[in-house]
Formats: sequence, C-alpha cells, structure tokens
Amino acid sequence: MPTILGIESTAHTFGVAVVRNGKILSNCKKVFTTEKGGMIPMDVAKFHCENKNEIYFEALDEAKITEEKIDAVAFSQGPGLAPCLLVGMRFAKELPKKLKIPLVPVNHCIAHLEIGRLTGAKNPVMLYASGANTQIIAYASGKYRIFGETLDLGVGNFIDSFGRYAGIGFPAGPVIEKLATKGANYIELPYKVKGMDIALSGILTNLRQKLESKSPRDTASPMLPAREPAKAGDSGEPKYSLNDLAYSMQETVFAMLVETAERALAHTGKKELLLGGGVACNSRLQEMCRIMCKERGAKFFCPENSLLVDNAGMIGFLGEIMFKSGIKFKGKKIEGVDILPRQRTDEVQVDWK
Repeated sequence: MPTILGIESTAHTFGVAVVRNGKILSNCKKVFTTEKGGMIPMDVAKFHCENKNEIYFEALDEAKITEEKIDAVAFSQGPGLAPCLLVGMRFAKELPKKLKIPLVPVNHCIAHLEIGRLTGAKNPVMLYASGANTQIIAYASGKYRIFGETLDLGVGNFIDSFGRYAGIGFPAGPVIEKLATKGANYIELPYKVKGMDIALSGILTNLRQKLESKSPRDTASPMLPAREPAKAGDSGEPKYSLNDLAYSMQETVFAMLVETAERALAHTGKKELLLGGGVACNSRLQEMCRIMCKERGAKFFCPENSLLVDNAGMIGFLGEIMFKSGIKFKGKKIEGVDILPRQRTDEVQVDWK
C-alpha cells in the first residue's frame, strides 16, 4: 500500500498531509489571515515560502514516518492563485528528484469532491462553494461536468468582499456567520439565478450601498441648531444593521445555491447531494441543503470542516487514487509538469473511475 504526500497551496492555505490506504495519517497547515482587507497573492506566496518546511516536517512527525517511506507526491496543480501554486509545485518537485519517486498533479476542485467518499457518498451532485469557485458538479461520461456555476464571483470571495466593506478582516465568513445569527430583520436583496447559474456582483454592490446608507438626522437633534433644516449630505446612524445585512445576505445567496443544486439533482436523476468547499462549513447553508434533500427524498452528505476548507488531506487522498490507477509522472517528465491556474473541473479526464 503506497504512502502519498499531499501538498496544498492554491490560495491562503499551505498544507501538507500524509495519506495511506485511503486514511489521512496527518493533515497539517498554516493559513494566511489579516485583520483588515483581503489577501495579496504575492504576500500569501511569501507566507507559504516562510512556512512550508515547518508544515512539511510537522506532517511527517504526526504521521510517524520518514520521507524515505513516501512513494509519491501529489500537489494542487490548479485552479488557484499562480504565485501560491508555484510555491507548492516547486516544493512538490523537490522530493521526487531527491528520492526518485513519481509526482501526481491533482485538480483542487475535484479533490474537494473525491474526499466526499469518506462520507459514504457514491454518486452525488456536489455543491462546491469556496472562495474563488462556486459550481454544481456531477460525474457523467468520463468527466466531472459543471451543471451550474457563478457567472462572476465565487461565493467565498463575495462574502470576503462584503466583509471588507464592513471592516472585517480575512477570512470574513466565520465572523459574518456569527453576525447573521443575531439578525432579526430580513432586508430584501437582489435574487440572481439565471437558469443553472448564479450572479453575485450585483448583490455585492447592493450590499455595499446599504452598508454606506445612513438614516437622515432628526432636525430636532441637539447636533443641529434649533429649527435649522438638515443640509444635503448630513447623515446620522447607519440605516441597516450589520447583523441584519449578514442574515439577509446568507438567506438570499444560500437560497440561490440550494435552488441550483436542487435543479441539478432533478436534471441528473441523482439521489445524493454532497457539500464541499470552505463556505460549506457554514451551518445555515448545511441546514438549508439538509431541508431541501429531505423534502425531495435525497441523501445529504457533508465532510467534517477540516476536509471542507482547503487542506492537503484531500490532495493526498485523490493523489493516491490517481497513483494506483497509473496517473503519475516520473524522471524527466516531471520537469514538464506545470501549474494550471485557470484549469476547469470539466477539463480533467477522469481515468481513475
């Protein structure tokens, strides 16, 4: 039984894992965060370079193996941020050269789906909701097909942008989920489902406008001279509470995701829904998916949070499957392997099924 080292570096997370016989022996990582604003790819790549060796040895120690026991290295080839992917690929190529072992390039999105096997899902439709990616995926005729997707922003990037406008650091999702639990009033937002696809940029603009809108000052307020009318541009308290906007955003956007996922179940005739991606950690999204599946007699599956967020365990898991089916690069062929920052899920020929 082969031992596979998995490496993840598509975006904010640098991870290293050890997988053997479908079991994740270690799954270590460090995640780039900020107190304000988003992430700059070159800054994240620098973060990965500074932490890669520490994470690598931590993963080996946790798995209780030496690097000589590794039979192949799997890494995230794409899609992702090019500077971050390059750090992972270069690091991944070092060990095959040193130990004369194969390299296995893995599609990050498909790894999110394949790790769903650990939940017991056999042939699911996957609602993949992450930072840069939002897709409805299912297997058909030799490939994982995209039955619906975002036309602009990934739902995770959309939430992080909303958080940035609200003065929340990166990642904003966990904070916004907590704020949403305190929301008491639903505020109507645009609902943009177009066939099997969704659009989020217009909703983001609407949310930003609502964040910036203010209620007019009371003309009787002690802040203004008596009987003097408020001047144009005068403003008072925010018109909408952040809690209510967070709540309304989740209810609207998650309903869009669930609608398209349900339509894909109906179209494909499949009876299983699998959640994947970092946004899938959101308990409200899980609840909405669970309700939908119950109503239509489908089974709902969701991996544990550590396997929903970006992680190297899923890369090693799929890497082992591909390695066993003969998909690997050896010797001089390793030099020809490159990153694929814009690789689409449906471009990958699934030869391991």
